[in-house]
Amino acid sequence: MLALPTLSSNGITLKPLTLGHTEDLVIACQDGELWNKVTTSVPSPETVVDYINTAETMADRVAFAVVNDSSGKTIGTTSYHDILPSAKRLEVGYTWYAQSYWRTRVNTACKLMLLTHAFETLGYLTVGWRTDIDNHQSQRAIERLGAKKDGVIRGIRVRRNGVITDTVMYSMMVEEWPENKVKLIEKLAKYEK
Repeated sequence: MLALPTLSSNGITLKPLTLGHTEDLVIACQDGELWNKVTTSVPSPETVVDYINTAETMADRVAFAVVNDSSGKTIGTTSYHDILPSAKRLEVGYTWYAQSYWRTRVNTACKLMLLTHAFETLGYLTVGWRTDIDNHQSQRAIERLGAKKDGVIRGIRVRRNGVITDTVMYSMMVEEWPENKVKLIEKLAKYEK
């Protein structure tokens, strides 16, 4: 299993997710009532503890708290998951932020840190993403990172409302990373102006 690093850049710190982040995450998920969105896996305020406990016990997941450095508050989570050391492949997911942080520098900063760590420190060759077929906002966000759409896996996921749905798969290869890294850095510079 991967070690749990602390990564920090552009006013955001990624720390290993623990029960110490519960109070802030209860507040964060209420910002936009995110648990009501059936195409995501955001916990309700009552299930944040279970969400954290599950993340900590999954063998192929390394979960991070997303901390806003200026406030010191945890504003969401993100993870490495489906980690395949032999294939040098992992996925980035279980990502959600309080709605007031959507379309800000937060997602770009987090993905820049996670991708840099995966490709340049861990030496992984492929980073993947997956999202619900109807989560068009997430699909656009993944595509803005420079990921390529691999295809759709039909009937693979059960939404919290019991509906069986399809998943869109994306990936980025290590040889695509340098160009995409430059684009992410340029995108972050625009937020800071």
